[in-house]
Amino acid sequence: MKKISQLLLLCALLPSATLLAQGQANAQEQAKQAYNTQSTLGQSNAQAQAKQTNNTQSTQEQTKDTLTIALTGDIMMGTTFPTRQLPPDEGRQLFSDVAHLLLNADLTVGNLEGTLCDGGQTKKRPSKTCYAFRTPTSFAPRLKEVGYDFLSLANNHSADFGAEGLASTTRCLDEQGIAYSGPRSLPYWRVVERNGIRFGLCAFGHNSHTLRTQDLELVGRVLDTLRVESDIIIVSFHGGAEGPSAAKIPDGTEYFLGENRGNVRQFARFCIDHGASIVYGHGPHVPRDTEVYNGHFIAYSLGNFCTPYSVNLTGISGNAPLIEVKINRKGDYISSQIHMFRQERGKGPRKKEASK
Repeated sequence: MKKISQLLLLCALLPSATLLAQGQANAQEQAKQAYNTQSTLGQSNAQAQAKQTNNTQSTQEQTKDTLTIALTGDIMMGTTFPTRQLPPDEGRQLFSDVAHLLLNADLTVGNLEGTLCDGGQTKKRPSKTCYAFRTPTSFAPRLKEVGYDFLSLANNHSADFGAEGLASTTRCLDEQGIAYSGPRSLPYWRVVERNGIRFGLCAFGHNSHTLRTQDLELVGRVLDTLRVESDIIIVSFHGGAEGPSAAKIPDGTEYFLGENRGNVRQFARFCIDHGASIVYGHGPHVPRDTEVYNGHFIAYSLGNFCTPYSVNLTGISGNAPLIEVKINRKGDYISSQIHMFRQERGKGPRKKEASK
């Protein structure tokens, strides 16, 4: 095992047959969208224009030796509950500093922390330790415009507004051509094809409505299936304790507010041992270490990426890493680069100079 980054912590100073039926492959050939930000200094309205491409890829694309995967953490673009906290212009500027990195990757993944819905009821009672997130459905195109291919819904906010909220969220993602998994009621895995490679994607969490990281037997079965159905497996997980005190990964099972949040190191390495090429985590709301384990990449927590409201953005919690991982066509690790951004209230991830 080779440690490759303490940088995420240091930056604090500057989250059977039945299986086959549930996990039906959803190969998507829809091309990413161009996110064209106007270059005139001081101009406030970024324009996003859809770029149409043919499904037939060139020979060069089909045989490229090195693939780039962009990994990000929590995304919650704004909320209307319990009060209205939304960025201007339906969030069109939220990703302006990071769009080029997300769009240039062969595959872009993250965690959608909350729902995309315009109504519904929640059983949660907002407090200092309890939140419910409801992002308007009109914000969904922002995710497609910056190139997201897959989003995890295996978190403690995807069910904030019950079955109605989850159904609205998945409908929005379907309309945008973005794959997803995580809740037990949804497909257990998805397959997205890019550059002639079938990427198998799955997501696990610590809540009862999700596929759980603690259920290693189920995790193993999902990965066994994906080894047959795909060429490269990428696993997302939501796990670990929360807050600045949780920046370092402890040994064993973690607990937060009395809830079992899983043994993230055991889970991630189990996934690699069972065929995953990349495992990326979120949930602690702070960045954690990364490592290369048996020739494959693990990010234990990518923290908050685009959470401009209702989330603590002070200190390490405001760091918003985006990691580019380069792999070969077999999924073996080649290299990685951490691009560190800083979140600003109401603005999303920004270049660090912008937050001085």
